[in-house]
Amino acid sequence: MEKLVILGGAKLSGEVEISGAKNSAVAILAATIMVKGKCRIENVPHVSDINVLIDIISGLGGKAQFASKGVVEIDCTDLNKYEADWETVRRIRASSYLMGALLGRFGHARVGMPGGCDFGVRPIDQHIKGFKNLGAEVEVDHGMVDLKADRLIGDNIYLDVVSVGATINIMLAACLAEGTTVIESAAKEPHIVDVANFLNCMGANIKGAGTDVIKIKGVSELHGGEFSVIPDQIEAGTFMIAAAATGGDVTITNIIPEHMESLSAKLEEMGVIIDEYDEAIRIRTNGKPLKCANVKTQPYPGFPTDLQPQVLTLLTTANGTSLVTENVWDNRFKYVDELNRMGAKISVDGRVAAVEGRPNLTGAPVYATDLRAGAAMVIAGLMAKGVTEIYNLKYIDRGYENLEEKLRSLGAQIARRNDSGNVRADIG
Repeated sequence: MEKLVILGGAKLSGEVEISGAKNSAVAILAATIMVKGKCRIENVPHVSDINVLIDIISGLGGKAQFASKGVVEIDCTDLNKYEADWETVRRIRASSYLMGALLGRFGHARVGMPGGCDFGVRPIDQHIKGFKNLGAEVEVDHGMVDLKADRLIGDNIYLDVVSVGATINIMLAACLAEGTTVIESAAKEPHIVDVANFLNCMGANIKGAGTDVIKIKGVSELHGGEFSVIPDQIEAGTFMIAAAATGGDVTITNIIPEHMESLSAKLEEMGVIIDEYDEAIRIRTNGKPLKCANVKTQPYPGFPTDLQPQVLTLLTTANGTSLVTENVWDNRFKYVDELNRMGAKISVDGRVAAVEGRPNLTGAPVYATDLRAGAAMVIAGLMAKGVTEIYNLKYIDRGYENLEEKLRSLGAQIARRNDSGNVRADIG
C-alpha cells in the first residue's frame, strides 16, 4: 500500500500552475460520445478519473487516448455500444454523465449507478425526472439504470433541487432532442458553463449556462473540433488554503480569480492577504494567527462543498471557535476523526461541525476518506508538527495531478512511499 509521508512545518513559497478542471473534463469526455468526429481536448488533468473514462469510452467502441501532456484525442464516430461495464462505471461518480450522452446518441442507455467517493446518498431522481420529461422510459434494476426512447422531445424541466449532475445530464440528452428544452433552477457552477461551451463548439445550441435558466435547442448532430478545459477551481482553492495554512507566500497561476471569490472573501475574513491578477492569485499571511470564521457550503457562487474539508482543516489552528455547515451533502464529515487524531478539537452535530482552534496539529497516521478529505489530510500534514502518514491515496489520485511534485516545488517536505518503507521520492 502506498502512503504520503509529510514532515510538517515548512512554509510554502513560490509559484504553482493549476491543471485543468477535473469536474469539467470528466463531463466533456462523456459528452464526446455524442460527437461524430474527432475531438481534441486540451488542458486535461492526468488523473485516475480521466483514465477510467478513457477506458469506458474505448470499451464502448470509441477511440480515446492521451496524445500528449494535457491533450486527449477522442473519436466516437464508430462507437457502437450503449451499455457501460458495471465494474468500471462504479469507480467514478462522473459515470452518471454516460446516461445523458448515450441516451442522446442512441435513444438507449444502460449504465450502472455512479460510484466515486462515499460521503452521502447520491440520488439521481432529478436526472431521471429530466430524462422522463424528454420522453425516455426509465427502469432501475439490480443497480443498473436502463433508459429508452423512440425519440427525445424537448420540454420544460424544473429541478426540485439545484443539481450539478442533473443539469449537465439533461443538457447532454437535450442537445440531440427535437425542439427546445428549458432547464429551470439549473446549477450555475463554472464547469457547467464549460461543458455548454464545449457542446456549442461542436455544433450544439445552448444559451443561458451559468444562470438558473438554460435553453437548449436540439440539433441533428454534433461535429468534431478542438476545445480547452478551464482551470480547476478546486485545485486552485486547495493550494490557496495550503499556502495560508503554512503561513506561506504562494502565487497560484492559470486560474480564473472570479471563480475563487467565495473562498477569497472567507480567507480575507480570517486575516489572509490576497492579491489578484488577471490569471493569478497571490496568497500570503502577516505572521499572526488566523481568525476564526463561520463557513456554509452552498451551490455556486456560494462556498463550494468540495473546499469544505480543506477550509475546516485550516480553521483547526485559528483563534476562537468556528462553525462549518455542510448544506450540500449529508455525510461529509467522515474525515473529522482523522483530524482529531492529529490533535484537532472538532465536534459534529448533524450538518454542523464546531471547530475549536488549537495552537497546532501533531503528525499521525491518517486515512483519506474521500477525494477532498484526502487533500485536507495533506494540508493537515503540512501544518502539523512532526511526521504525518496518509493512506488511501487512490482517493487523492482521482482528482489531483502531480500533487506531491507541485507541493515539493513550493518547499514542502513530502514523499510517496510504499508502506514497506521503500522510498519513491525523497522528502525535502
